[in-house]
Amino acid sequence: MGCQLFALCFDANQPLDLARFWSDFLGWELTDDPRDGLTLLPGDDTGFRLRFLPTEERKTGQNRMHFDLTSTSLENQRQTVARALELGARHIDVGQLPEEGHVVLADPEGNEFCVIEPGNNFLADCGFIGALACDGSQDVGYFWSKALGFPLVWDQDQETAIRSPHGGPKITWGGPPLAPRTGRDRLRFDLAPSGHGSAPAGDSETRAEVDRLLFLGATRRDATGIGVGRREPGRTAMADPDGNEFSVLTSR
Repeated sequence: MGCQLFALCFDANQPLDLARFWSDFLGWELTDDPRDGLTLLPGDDTGFRLRFLPTEERKTGQNRMHFDLTSTSLENQRQTVARALELGARHIDVGQLPEEGHVVLADPEGNEFCVIEPGNNFLADCGFIGALACDGSQDVGYFWSKALGFPLVWDQDQETAIRSPHGGPKITWGGPPLAPRTGRDRLRFDLAPSGHGSAPAGDSETRAEVDRLLFLGATRRDATGIGVGRREPGRTAMADPDGNEFSVLTSR
């Protein structure tokens, strides 16, 4: 038994508007699934969906994960930035240096993302979504490698990265120092027991997967008090060893 990264969830004050921004920007299909709400289906090898959930809470502080988007040339980078701005993104300052070549933007609800300059060797073989860059410890990189069955593709100076054997974006963790938490995680993972995409997982399969994740170092969110009040039907709320929230899908 194992699990797959089924979706990256965004909390949004205006979920339809935010879903439309990312749908137009990425060129992904927008669906309104009665089970999953507003969802974008990937049109490339990304391997997971984007899911948008309503919240009344306003964003406070910087997110603990963001997309790094790739560029094939300086002109391509400029075009990507211009398209994002036209759709409703804006430039932001997160402490980047003037000599750095990447461009830092925020979507219409303030979720950060970067457009990376061409020639980045680390993302050379990745698609448009080159990486999902996360704030996190070396141990949490090891946890997610085992949880998802993704091999480590970088492990140096307490920085880690994993990637699906099938390709798609790298998922990276920058190591210490970790940023302070500022409220609940607005971006988080939905996991599905393996085979969920073709056949619903049974309760026993889900319990076995939850137990496996607990053995690897996860905790139940309702037991720790993290994110209390955000429980959703059909999902088991959990947190990884760094306290980042995620859910395991149960029977559908």
